[in-house]
Amino acid sequence: MVRQPRYLWLAEQLREPILRGEMPPGTRLPSRTRLARSYRVSEQISRTALRLLVTEGLVEARPGSGYFVRTVPELFRLCRTDSSSGSGLGKLRREDIGTEQEPCSAPLSSRLRLRDGEPVYRTTSRGLASELPITLHQSWEPASLTAGTLRTPFDAAPDIGLLDRLSAAGHPVDRVVEEVGVRSLRDSEASLLGSAPGIPVLVVERTHFSANRPVETSDLIGTAEQCRLLYKLTLARPRRPGDPRRR
Repeated sequence: MVRQPRYLWLAEQLREPILRGEMPPGTRLPSRTRLARSYRVSEQISRTALRLLVTEGLVEARPGSGYFVRTVPELFRLCRTDSSSGSGLGKLRREDIGTEQEPCSAPLSSRLRLRDGEPVYRTTSRGLASELPITLHQSWEPASLTAGTLRTPFDAAPDIGLLDRLSAAGHPVDRVVEEVGVRSLRDSEASLLGSAPGIPVLVVERTHFSANRPVETSDLIGTAEQCRLLYKLTLARPRRPGDPRRR
């Protein structure tokens, strides 16, 4: 039987009472030296165990003060099965930041099937909870779809949704595709979310199609620690014996 490394064993001794609620948020953990003496391990082992708990999000290090049990962040469930194909922000308040026109570039050009340099409209918004940013939403659509009309993101009334606006411009959306992944938060995104670059974030890439043509694509970004994606799927009911319905 493979012997468990001592730092993993020590981390487990601290993790269990934290998860059981015996050490509530804000509780100060013993110092590295005290842990080493109490559990008869080296300070290197106690340091590694504490860093592991920091990585797991159970403990936070406060420079000059020590290690403390971390407050569990509030979770936000983002519904991805909304009937209107909207942002699905749930109880978050939407804050519109603005729309700009910019040249399309890879990998966006592949998602929209455009040439590099073709103009697109980029719209940015955030999802807020108690005035704190939780999610970032950026969407892009080809400018050629609505240029010269009153259906651009600049001209349309704020209460008109994406689907209604594109349909009025002659591009009714008939299909939506989503792809979910995890990546590191980028510098430009971090400033809008008030977070540190490099932390893991969930990214939902959603693309709207009209007659097999991509007419809008977007990224919904939220920290992996606070955001969950909620999917509700309707399954076909099993056929019962004696059901008169035809095959």
